[in-house]
Amino acid sequence: MNLRDRQRAETRLLVQTHAIRLFTDVGYDATTVADVAAAAGVSAMTVYRHFPTKEDLVLYDEYDPVTASAVLEQPAAPLPLRIGRALASTAALGTSQEKAFLLARLRLMISVPALRARHLDSQYATADAIVAALCGSPPSPSPVEEFQVRATAMACLGAAHVALVRWAETDGEGDLAGLIREALRSVFDG
Repeated sequence: MNLRDRQRAETRLLVQTHAIRLFTDVGYDATTVADVAAAAGVSAMTVYRHFPTKEDLVLYDEYDPVTASAVLEQPAAPLPLRIGRALASTAALGTSQEKAFLLARLRLMISVPALRARHLDSQYATADAIVAALCGSPPSPSPVEEFQVRATAMACLGAAHVALVRWAETDGEGDLAGLIREALRSVFDG
């Protein structure tokens, strides 16, 4: 990562950290983007440059490319297992680095209706990244294969979502990656 990219990442993290703190302390609806900008010591334009919408201040992360890459790195196995392992390994990476921050983001996502709705868009984006990794971009396999990959990815993401919510509701108790694996077993093993 070059200096400019590093500075952009640092600014993005600074802004997002202040946003999460304000949304938690003051309330999501009561906090404006201008409030976030002032707290972070940047202009509102800088906030919008990094986060096109207020919802993105909570929902943005860099896990989609990490997850897609992790799917490709999984050994040959049934598709649900490959995707599930990738989701669990990505969750383990995130929780080892920033557990409190992730918990705060998840609590907001659960409690704010606008964020719950936008989270579904986020899941579609993650599914798109997985489909692109496995099928190419644009998808090159048969429409049936692309459909199967997308359906499996969305089922895995749904199970992972249930695990994320449970983990947040229990204040981050236990191993998130293990909870995701348990949710996936519930879906795919009956």
